[in-house]
Amino acid sequence: MSFTRRQLLAAAALAPMALPAIAQSWPARPIRLISPYAAGGSSDILTRVLGDFLSGRLGQAVVVENRPGAGTRIANDLASKATPDGYTVLHAAAPIAIGEALYPNLPYDVRKSFEPVISTAIAPLFLVVNANAPYKTLAEFAQWGQANPNGFTFGSPGAGSAPHLTAEMFIRAAGGKGLVAQFQGDAPAYTELLAGRIDATLTAVSTAMPHVQAGKLRVLAVANEARTPLYPAAPTFAEGGVPGVVGYGWYGLMLPAGTPAAVVARLNTETNAAIADPEVRRKAEAAGLQLRGGSPAEFRAFIEAEARKWAQVIKAANIKVES
Repeated sequence: MSFTRRQLLAAAALAPMALPAIAQSWPARPIRLISPYAAGGSSDILTRVLGDFLSGRLGQAVVVENRPGAGTRIANDLASKATPDGYTVLHAAAPIAIGEALYPNLPYDVRKSFEPVISTAIAPLFLVVNANAPYKTLAEFAQWGQANPNGFTFGSPGAGSAPHLTAEMFIRAAGGKGLVAQFQGDAPAYTELLAGRIDATLTAVSTAMPHVQAGKLRVLAVANEARTPLYPAAPTFAEGGVPGVVGYGWYGLMLPAGTPAAVVARLNTETNAAIADPEVRRKAEAAGLQLRGGSPAEFRAFIEAEARKWAQVIKAANIKVES
Protein backbone atom coordinates (compact mmCIF):
# COMPACT_ATOMS: atom_id res chain seq x y z
CA MET A 1 0.00 0.00 0.00
CA SER A 2 1.43 3.35 -0.98
CA PHE A 3 1.66 6.26 1.42
CA THR A 4 -0.76 8.26 -0.74
CA ARG A 5 -3.34 5.50 -0.61
CA ARG A 6 -3.03 5.22 3.20
CA GLN A 7 -3.71 8.97 3.42
CA LEU A 8 -6.82 8.64 1.27
CA LEU A 9 -8.18 5.76 3.35
CA ALA A 10 -7.54 7.67 6.57
CA ALA A 11 -9.34 10.73 5.23
CA ALA A 12 -12.32 8.60 4.17
CA ALA A 13 -12.49 7.05 7.63
CA LEU A 14 -12.47 10.44 9.31
CA ALA A 15 -15.08 12.03 7.00
CA PRO A 16 -18.17 10.81 8.91
CA MET A 17 -16.64 12.14 12.14
CA ALA A 18 -16.44 15.61 10.57
CA LEU A 19 -20.19 15.89 9.91
CA PRO A 20 -21.22 17.03 13.41
CA ALA A 21 -18.54 19.73 13.28
CA ILE A 22 -19.90 20.88 9.93
CA ALA A 23 -23.42 21.06 11.35
CA GLN A 24 -22.20 23.11 14.31
CA SER A 25 -20.20 25.55 12.19
CA TRP A 26 -22.80 25.94 9.43
CA PRO A 27 -23.76 28.59 8.59
CA ALA A 28 -20.78 30.86 9.08
CA ARG A 29 -21.82 33.40 6.44
CA PRO A 30 -24.98 34.51 4.60
CA ILE A 31 -26.99 31.96 2.64
CA ARG A 32 -28.27 32.51 -0.88
CA LEU A 33 -31.88 31.30 -1.31
CA ILE A 34 -32.73 31.07 -5.00
CA SER A 35 -36.34 31.58 -6.11
CA PRO A 36 -37.27 30.35 -9.61
CA TYR A 37 -39.98 32.98 -9.97
CA ALA A 38 -40.17 36.76 -10.13
CA ALA A 39 -40.77 38.88 -7.06
CA GLY A 40 -44.31 39.44 -5.86
CA GLY A 41 -46.05 36.11 -6.48
CA SER A 42 -47.11 33.51 -3.93
CA SER A 43 -43.88 31.52 -4.35
CA ASP A 44 -41.78 34.63 -3.74
CA ILE A 45 -43.86 35.57 -0.71
CA LEU A 46 -43.30 32.15 0.85
CA THR A 47 -39.60 32.20 -0.03
CA ARG A 48 -39.13 35.52 1.75
CA VAL A 49 -41.20 34.50 4.78
CA LEU A 50 -39.12 31.34 5.16
CA GLY A 51 -35.92 33.30 4.58
CA ASP A 52 -36.75 35.74 7.35
CA PHE A 53 -37.60 32.94 9.79
CA LEU A 54 -34.48 30.94 8.96
CA SER A 55 -32.29 34.03 9.34
CA GLY A 56 -33.41 34.28 12.95
CA ARG A 57 -32.93 30.58 13.63
CA LEU A 58 -29.56 30.24 11.91
CA GLY A 59 -28.00 33.53 12.97
CA GLN A 60 -27.06 34.46 9.41
CA ALA A 61 -28.79 36.47 6.69
CA VAL A 62 -30.76 34.43 4.17
CA VAL A 63 -30.70 36.48 0.98
CA VAL A 64 -33.43 35.76 -1.58
CA GLU A 65 -32.25 35.86 -5.18
CA ASN A 66 -34.96 35.78 -7.88
CA ARG A 67 -33.89 33.92 -11.02
CA PRO A 68 -37.11 33.57 -13.05
CA GLY A 69 -37.48 32.20 -16.55
CA ALA A 70 -37.59 29.09 -18.73
CA GLY A 71 -40.12 27.31 -16.55
CA THR A 72 -37.76 27.39 -13.51
CA ARG A 73 -34.89 25.84 -15.49
CA ILE A 74 -32.64 28.90 -15.10
CA ALA A 75 -32.81 28.75 -11.30
CA ASN A 76 -32.54 24.96 -11.24
CA ASP A 77 -29.42 24.96 -13.41
CA LEU A 78 -27.79 27.67 -11.32
CA ALA A 79 -28.42 25.79 -8.09
CA SER A 80 -27.29 22.45 -9.49
CA LYS A 81 -23.87 23.92 -10.36
CA ALA A 82 -23.33 25.70 -7.02
CA THR A 83 -20.72 24.55 -4.54
CA PRO A 84 -22.33 21.90 -2.29
CA ASP A 85 -21.48 23.63 0.98
CA GLY A 86 -24.95 24.65 2.18
CA TYR A 87 -24.66 28.29 1.16
CA THR A 88 -26.81 28.01 -1.97
CA VAL A 89 -30.36 26.75 -1.45
CA LEU A 90 -33.02 26.35 -4.16
CA HIS A 91 -36.70 26.87 -3.36
CA ALA A 92 -37.67 24.44 -6.09
CA ALA A 93 -41.10 24.31 -7.70
CA ALA A 94 -43.24 21.68 -9.41
CA PRO A 95 -41.78 22.18 -12.93
CA ILE A 96 -38.49 20.65 -11.76
CA ALA A 97 -40.26 17.25 -11.68
CA ILE A 98 -42.19 17.89 -14.90
CA GLY A 99 -39.26 19.12 -16.97
CA GLU A 100 -37.49 15.83 -17.67
CA ALA A 101 -40.51 14.54 -19.61
CA LEU A 102 -40.78 17.77 -21.61
CA TYR A 103 -37.16 18.71 -22.31
CA PRO A 104 -34.78 15.93 -23.42
CA ASN A 105 -31.54 17.86 -22.91
CA LEU A 106 -31.74 19.41 -19.46
CA PRO A 107 -28.35 20.48 -18.03
CA TYR A 108 -29.23 18.87 -14.69
CA ASP A 109 -30.88 15.68 -13.43
CA VAL A 110 -33.65 16.11 -10.86
CA ARG A 111 -32.63 12.84 -9.17
CA LYS A 112 -28.83 13.17 -9.28
CA SER A 113 -28.08 16.90 -9.19
CA PHE A 114 -29.87 17.82 -5.95
CA GLU A 115 -30.29 16.87 -2.31
CA PRO A 116 -33.98 17.19 -1.38
CA VAL A 117 -34.39 18.86 2.02
CA ILE A 118 -38.08 19.44 2.70
CA SER A 119 -41.45 19.94 1.05
CA THR A 120 -42.51 23.44 2.07
CA ALA A 121 -45.97 23.95 0.54
CA ILE A 122 -48.46 23.09 -2.15
CA ALA A 123 -50.58 25.47 -4.20
CA PRO A 124 -53.92 23.65 -4.52
CA LEU A 125 -55.67 23.82 -7.88
CA PHE A 126 -59.41 24.41 -7.91
CA LEU A 127 -61.70 23.55 -10.80
CA VAL A 128 -63.57 26.78 -11.54
CA VAL A 129 -66.43 27.29 -14.01
CA ASN A 130 -68.71 30.12 -15.07
CA ALA A 131 -71.51 30.57 -12.54
CA ASN A 132 -74.05 30.74 -15.38
CA ALA A 133 -73.11 27.30 -16.70
CA PRO A 134 -75.77 24.57 -16.40
CA TYR A 135 -73.59 22.28 -14.24
CA LYS A 136 -73.41 22.93 -10.50
CA THR A 137 -71.36 19.93 -9.34
CA LEU A 138 -68.31 18.08 -10.60
CA ALA A 139 -70.43 15.04 -11.48
CA GLU A 140 -72.76 17.21 -13.58
CA PHE A 141 -69.77 18.84 -15.30
CA ALA A 142 -68.29 15.43 -16.13
CA GLN A 143 -71.62 14.21 -17.54
CA TRP A 144 -72.02 17.40 -19.56
CA GLY A 145 -68.56 17.02 -21.08
CA GLN A 146 -69.14 13.40 -21.95
CA ALA A 147 -72.35 14.33 -23.78
CA ASN A 148 -70.88 17.39 -25.51
CA PRO A 149 -69.62 16.51 -29.03
CA ASN A 150 -66.64 18.83 -28.53
CA GLY A 151 -65.93 17.66 -25.00
CA PHE A 152 -64.39 19.99 -22.43
CA THR A 153 -62.56 23.25 -23.10
CA PHE A 154 -60.08 24.32 -20.44
CA GLY A 155 -57.94 27.41 -20.15
CA SER A 156 -54.35 26.99 -18.94
CA PRO A 157 -51.74 29.56 -17.87
CA GLY A 158 -49.05 27.83 -19.92
CA ALA A 159 -48.09 24.64 -21.73
CA GLY A 160 -46.62 22.01 -19.43
CA SER A 161 -47.77 23.80 -16.27
CA ALA A 162 -49.45 21.96 -13.38
CA PRO A 163 -52.89 23.41 -14.34
CA HIS A 164 -52.40 22.24 -17.94
CA LEU A 165 -51.38 18.71 -16.98
CA THR A 166 -54.09 18.40 -14.32
CA ALA A 167 -56.71 19.43 -16.88
CA GLU A 168 -55.41 16.73 -19.25
CA MET A 169 -55.58 14.24 -16.38
CA PHE A 170 -59.19 15.21 -15.63
CA ILE A 171 -60.32 14.95 -19.26
CA ARG A 172 -59.09 11.35 -19.41
CA ALA A 173 -60.37 10.42 -15.96
CA ALA A 174 -63.81 11.80 -16.83
CA GLY A 175 -63.96 9.59 -19.91
CA GLY A 176 -64.39 12.48 -22.29
CA LYS A 177 -62.36 14.43 -24.78
CA GLY A 178 -61.37 18.04 -24.85
CA LEU A 179 -59.00 20.87 -25.57
CA VAL A 180 -56.72 22.75 -23.19
CA ALA A 181 -56.12 26.24 -24.58
CA GLN A 182 -52.82 27.83 -23.58
CA PHE A 183 -52.67 31.44 -22.42
CA GLN A 184 -49.89 33.66 -21.13
CA GLY A 185 -50.81 33.43 -17.47
CA ASP A 186 -54.06 33.24 -15.51
CA ALA A 187 -55.49 36.65 -16.42
CA PRO A 188 -56.36 35.96 -20.09
CA ALA A 189 -57.77 32.53 -19.15
CA TYR A 190 -60.06 34.25 -16.65
CA THR A 191 -61.18 36.71 -19.32
CA GLU A 192 -62.25 33.84 -21.58
CA LEU A 193 -63.92 31.94 -18.73
CA LEU A 194 -65.90 34.97 -17.57
CA ALA A 195 -67.00 35.56 -21.16
CA GLY A 196 -68.17 31.96 -21.48
CA ARG A 197 -65.76 31.10 -24.30
CA ILE A 198 -64.11 28.27 -22.34
CA ASP A 199 -65.72 25.85 -19.90
CA ALA A 200 -63.29 25.77 -17.01
CA THR A 201 -59.86 26.46 -15.62
CA LEU A 202 -57.75 25.10 -12.78
CA THR A 203 -56.46 27.86 -10.58
CA ALA A 204 -55.56 29.10 -7.11
CA VAL A 205 -58.59 29.88 -4.97
CA SER A 206 -57.07 33.21 -3.94
CA THR A 207 -57.21 34.28 -7.58
CA ALA A 208 -60.72 32.98 -8.14
CA MET A 209 -62.31 34.18 -4.90
CA PRO A 210 -63.18 37.78 -5.92
CA HIS A 211 -65.11 36.39 -8.91
CA VAL A 212 -66.71 33.64 -6.80
CA GLN A 213 -67.84 36.17 -4.20
CA ALA A 214 -69.23 38.37 -6.98
CA GLY A 215 -71.34 35.44 -8.21
CA LYS A 216 -69.54 35.19 -11.55
CA LEU A 217 -67.58 31.95 -11.03
CA ARG A 218 -68.27 28.68 -9.22
CA VAL A 219 -65.77 26.30 -7.56
CA LEU A 220 -66.54 22.65 -8.28
CA ALA A 221 -63.59 20.75 -6.79
CA VAL A 222 -60.00 20.82 -5.56
CA ALA A 223 -57.34 18.53 -7.08
CA ASN A 224 -55.87 17.52 -3.70
CA GLU A 225 -55.69 14.14 -1.98
CA ALA A 226 -57.91 15.62 0.77
CA ARG A 227 -59.90 18.82 1.25
CA THR A 228 -57.81 21.88 1.92
CA PRO A 229 -58.21 24.37 4.78
CA LEU A 230 -57.80 27.12 2.20
CA TYR A 231 -61.36 26.41 0.96
CA PRO A 232 -62.85 23.40 2.77
CA ALA A 233 -66.18 23.70 0.95
CA ALA A 234 -64.57 22.35 -2.22
CA PRO A 235 -64.75 18.54 -2.49
CA THR A 236 -61.87 16.56 -3.91
CA PHE A 237 -62.25 15.11 -7.40
CA ALA A 238 -62.62 11.67 -5.83
CA GLU A 239 -65.46 12.93 -3.63
CA GLY A 240 -67.05 14.48 -6.71
CA GLY A 241 -67.09 11.18 -8.58
CA VAL A 242 -63.93 11.51 -10.70
CA PRO A 243 -61.18 9.67 -8.79
CA GLY A 244 -57.51 9.75 -9.74
CA VAL A 245 -57.23 13.49 -10.37
CA VAL A 246 -54.55 14.92 -8.08
CA GLY A 247 -52.38 17.79 -9.23
CA TYR A 248 -51.09 21.01 -7.75
CA GLY A 249 -48.21 23.41 -7.71
CA TRP A 250 -45.64 22.67 -5.03
CA TYR A 251 -42.47 24.06 -3.50
CA GLY A 252 -39.59 22.65 -1.52
CA LEU A 253 -36.01 23.32 -0.50
CA MET A 254 -33.20 21.55 -2.34
CA LEU A 255 -29.40 21.73 -2.08
CA PRO A 256 -26.75 20.84 -4.66
CA ALA A 257 -25.84 17.14 -4.71
CA GLY A 258 -22.99 16.36 -2.37
CA THR A 259 -23.98 18.80 0.37
CA PRO A 260 -23.03 17.25 3.75
CA ALA A 261 -25.82 15.22 5.32
CA ALA A 262 -25.53 17.18 8.57
CA VAL A 263 -26.30 20.43 6.73
CA VAL A 264 -29.32 18.83 5.02
CA ALA A 265 -30.56 17.62 8.41
CA ARG A 266 -30.08 21.01 10.09
CA LEU A 267 -31.87 22.89 7.33
CA ASN A 268 -34.69 20.36 7.44
CA THR A 269 -35.08 20.78 11.20
CA GLU A 270 -35.14 24.57 11.07
CA THR A 271 -37.57 24.67 8.14
CA ASN A 272 -39.95 22.27 9.89
CA ALA A 273 -39.88 24.74 12.78
CA ALA A 274 -40.82 27.51 10.34
CA ILE A 275 -43.69 25.48 8.94
CA ALA A 276 -45.02 24.89 12.46
CA ASP A 277 -44.95 28.61 13.25
CA PRO A 278 -48.48 30.15 13.30
CA GLU A 279 -47.38 33.44 11.75
CA VAL A 280 -45.58 31.68 8.88
CA ARG A 281 -48.71 29.60 8.30
CA ARG A 282 -50.96 32.67 8.33
CA LYS A 283 -48.84 34.43 5.72
CA ALA A 284 -48.61 31.33 3.54
CA GLU A 285 -52.34 30.70 3.58
CA ALA A 286 -53.01 34.35 2.76
CA ALA A 287 -50.92 33.75 -0.38
CA GLY A 288 -53.01 30.68 -1.28
CA LEU A 289 -50.49 28.09 -0.10
CA GLN A 290 -50.92 25.04 2.11
CA LEU A 291 -47.83 24.26 4.21
CA ARG A 292 -46.42 20.73 4.37
CA GLY A 293 -43.08 19.82 6.01
CA GLY A 294 -41.60 16.37 6.57
CA SER A 295 -38.28 14.59 6.10
CA PRO A 296 -35.74 14.67 3.24
CA ALA A 297 -36.61 11.04 2.42
CA GLU A 298 -40.31 11.88 2.16
CA PHE A 299 -39.58 14.80 -0.14
CA ARG A 300 -37.33 12.67 -2.34
CA ALA A 301 -40.05 10.03 -2.68
CA PHE A 302 -42.62 12.74 -3.47
CA ILE A 303 -40.46 14.22 -6.25
CA GLU A 304 -39.96 10.76 -7.76
CA ALA A 305 -43.70 10.08 -7.68
CA GLU A 306 -44.45 13.46 -9.28
CA ALA A 307 -41.92 12.85 -12.07
CA ARG A 308 -43.47 9.45 -12.87
CA LYS A 309 -47.05 10.74 -12.74
CA TRP A 310 -46.54 13.70 -15.02
CA ALA A 311 -44.41 11.73 -17.48
CA GLN A 312 -47.37 9.38 -17.94
CA VAL A 313 -49.78 12.29 -18.48
CA ILE A 314 -47.42 14.00 -20.94
CA LYS A 315 -47.03 10.80 -22.93
CA ALA A 316 -50.79 10.03 -22.94
CA ALA A 317 -51.67 13.55 -24.08
CA ASN A 318 -48.73 13.74 -26.51
CA ILE A 319 -47.73 17.12 -25.08
CA LYS A 320 -44.90 18.93 -26.82
CA VAL A 321 -43.44 22.27 -25.82
CA GLU A 322 -40.79 24.52 -27.27
CA SER A 323 -37.42 24.10 -25.55
